[in-house]
Amino acid sequence: MTTEAEIIARIHRRLGSAGGRFVRLGIGDDAAILRPSRGAELLVTCDPFLEGVHFLREKHRADVVGYKALARATSDIAAMGGVPRCFLLGLALPETHAGKWLDGFLAGMRRAARRFGMVLAGGDTSKHRQILVQITVLGEIAAGKAILRSGARLGDLIYVSGRLGEAQLGLEVILRGRDGKRGWRGLLRKHLHPEPRLALGQWLAAKRLASAMIDVSDGLSTDLGHVCEASGAGARVFSEKIPQVRVPEDLRRRGVDPQKLALDGGEDYELLFTVPRRMARRLPTSYRGVLLTAIGEITRGGEIVLIERDGRVAALRPHGWDPFRAV
Repeated sequence: MTTEAEIIARIHRRLGSAGGRFVRLGIGDDAAILRPSRGAELLVTCDPFLEGVHFLREKHRADVVGYKALARATSDIAAMGGVPRCFLLGLALPETHAGKWLDGFLAGMRRAARRFGMVLAGGDTSKHRQILVQITVLGEIAAGKAILRSGARLGDLIYVSGRLGEAQLGLEVILRGRDGKRGWRGLLRKHLHPEPRLALGQWLAAKRLASAMIDVSDGLSTDLGHVCEASGAGARVFSEKIPQVRVPEDLRRRGVDPQKLALDGGEDYELLFTVPRRMARRLPTSYRGVLLTAIGEITRGGEIVLIERDGRVAALRPHGWDPFRAV
């Protein structure tokens, strides 16, 4: 019989809670004690990662679940230009998965924590028939420099980083049983091991280049709507300028459309940001190897439209991820 104390000890051994000036006291007491930098503001975000909703136990390895659970929560810190410092882990799982599966999960989470420069500061555990993960990430940013969703203004150019639709393509490959196909494993990378654009977000904040920003977690069509709503603005997007994922011909013939993936596919965790037109010349075409592409502009009103290659104009509806939308 596994006890909660044994699980907590296992987590502590593999993730620890020491290291860094930010966390003065981590695992072992009723609450963590944090020590923020002078002149910095705290950023706090939380994100669930639920079996059957965000991952499939029979399709996703334990280390992938651990890595991705932390990566996707950390992306919210990147979206405001911040530096992640520590995280809290809420974990419920069946007793059958409190051994080897848990070790794999913690190994993946440890890999992500080291990559993103974070330590575990605490959390809680429970027993449940499904695997349920809740991550809270805390970060810092210099006072007054956080990039909000609400800063987009008329005439600002709309940019995205990377290529959109890659994560959704990876999921399509897995769901269609093609993940074992030779030469296709590279298509899974962004779905299995997303990369929060921390360095890019921090650079945009430090240089004060972005007027508004969000991470593309629910899909471009949905996340652009969040920026426009918060900013009281509309947008015009040009389909031919959107950097789309390259879809193998085999999947194209089966109805996998690269434009739909780019517009509505979630979990890319790229950055969608706006830049005042006068400052756009200061923006490179890539940053540390990550493509930066202008795809449209901010307009008056609340309408968001997509301009197709042939000049047709259509409303861009939010068809990205929404857990409450009826299927």
